[in-house]
Amino acid sequence: MSSWEAPPTAAGADKPALYRSLATSYAGLIAGERDFIANAANLAALVYASLPDLNWAGCYLLRGGELVLGPFQGKPACVRIALGRGVCGSAAQRRTALIVPDVEEFPGHIACDAASRSELVVPLVTPGGGLLGVFDLDSPLPGRFDAADRDGIESLAGLWIRGSDIPAGL
Repeated sequence: MSSWEAPPTAAGADKPALYRSLATSYAGLIAGERDFIANAANLAALVYASLPDLNWAGCYLLRGGELVLGPFQGKPACVRIALGRGVCGSAAQRRTALIVPDVEEFPGHIACDAASRSELVVPLVTPGGGLLGVFDLDSPLPGRFDAADRDGIESLAGLWIRGSDIPAGL
């Protein structure tokens, strides 16, 4: 059983401090647990419950050359996304985080939830450079995400990858 403390409320919080607190909480959640999917589920739940103005948080995992829905929080989502399609597929193909202030202006955006207006997608890359998938955040607010969110989510994703055993086939 892991020990963790809930992070402080995000309303009005300094973003870097909030993400440091989330990292501490997440490290407690996964302490002693190496299961990749269980740790992904807890990451999605922690982020969704802790960050304001989200309507989706979760991951897509690379399977057979496409992104397949993994653990998430929010409304039901698209199950499969081709590499290079939409924000998630583009971030995965480029292996770089994408902050999209207005998804309606992103060429080829895939609208899994019509309420989503902005998006942050962080690729999940192993220390050896292998692509595992992406971690995706959606918000109903335009311009919700910034560099502090990108840096914070990249840090949390790194904790997840380093703290988990990568399943065969990923």
